[in-house]
Amino acid sequence: MQFDTGNTAFMLVATSLVMLMTPGLAFFYGGLVGRKNVLAIMIQSFVSMGVTTVLWFICGYSLCFSGGQGAVIGNLNNAFLHGMHPLDAFTGSRTIPLFVLVAYQMMFAQITPALITGAFANRVRFQAYLIFLVTWLLFVYFPMVHMVWGGGLLAKWGVLDFAGGIVVHAIAGFAALASVMFVGRRKVHDPGPHSIPLVALGTGLLWFGWYGFNAGSELRVDAVTALAFLNTDVAASFAAIVWLIMAWRIEKKPKFVGLLTGSIAGLAAVTPAAGYVSTPVAVLIGILASIICYFAVNLKNRLKWDDALDVWGVHGVGGVVGVICLGIFANLGMNDAGANGLIHGNPSFFFKEMIAVVGAAIYAFLFTYAMLWLINKVTRVQVTQHEEEMGLDESLHGETAYI
Repeated sequence: MQFDTGNTAFMLVATSLVMLMTPGLAFFYGGLVGRKNVLAIMIQSFVSMGVTTVLWFICGYSLCFSGGQGAVIGNLNNAFLHGMHPLDAFTGSRTIPLFVLVAYQMMFAQITPALITGAFANRVRFQAYLIFLVTWLLFVYFPMVHMVWGGGLLAKWGVLDFAGGIVVHAIAGFAALASVMFVGRRKVHDPGPHSIPLVALGTGLLWFGWYGFNAGSELRVDAVTALAFLNTDVAASFAAIVWLIMAWRIEKKPKFVGLLTGSIAGLAAVTPAAGYVSTPVAVLIGILASIICYFAVNLKNRLKWDDALDVWGVHGVGGVVGVICLGIFANLGMNDAGANGLIHGNPSFFFKEMIAVVGAAIYAFLFTYAMLWLINKVTRVQVTQHEEEMGLDESLHGETAYI
């Protein structure tokens, strides 16, 4: 089999960029918590890289992409990558090896559950988190990937999600909200963020990696790849500036953390639409995401939900906003593999996107809550007040970030 070396090289770079996002997330979350809990939150991202890779090799790839056409989940025919050869081509783009897709999608699987960890920062025992990680991947993430990207139920129905508004951000954000509801509020005040430079470093790595996340989702190099790349940066930039302006006006100071958080909201929102809409629409998505996510975070604060690092308000709400915008603004003129949205005369596509994202969010919320309840029957999920007072770095891991 003769592969296109340019496409293959690009996809390997994109895969590396998406891999970099999980350590970036660790730095982003690590800077936002207090000094006594830095390592505890960071290890949750890094351990996802290892555990998810093991599970992906054993059964994850197969459950997502093997068989099960029009179904909720795939089969185990490719468990342990059985029956796969390095010279096999990816059938969706025969210019790249199938193993490139295996690696690329594995990086998506690594970061998605790690996103949730910011919501229950400083409150969850490591053993319980490991069980949560494996169970959530098996029963929430893998089925959703198969249904949307693996030829499953939602794909057959005509639902589109360019790079993960439904598959990544909506389900992670609403799983985060369920986690907050289950574990409750922190008993000990956390003074974070303890290191805004660390948050900035994490944001930079996430933003950089997001080009692989979105542009790489075209799975080859063409005009749509360039469109998705540009839309990613434009949405993030407009969202960052709008958040900065709103915070400056409402909170009376131009907050750096606000600027950084706004960029992440824009990135999350443009993800499902990046390769299906025009660049002016990406600008609009970034602006809308920033405004809506800003007020979602404020609503969370008023309701006293202890979503420590605003996973629901930024990723969950941002992902839903992006999917709704996709349903409205999708344009076949931008990508003939896409669809026309509501304003281009296709209301049925809009309603399909709405139903899919709302259904996915509800399922992720309900299953996550029930799963945590069951895990708590096996091993205590929440740390004790003494462990929280000591700090999870020392009480759970016997290490400290700073001397």
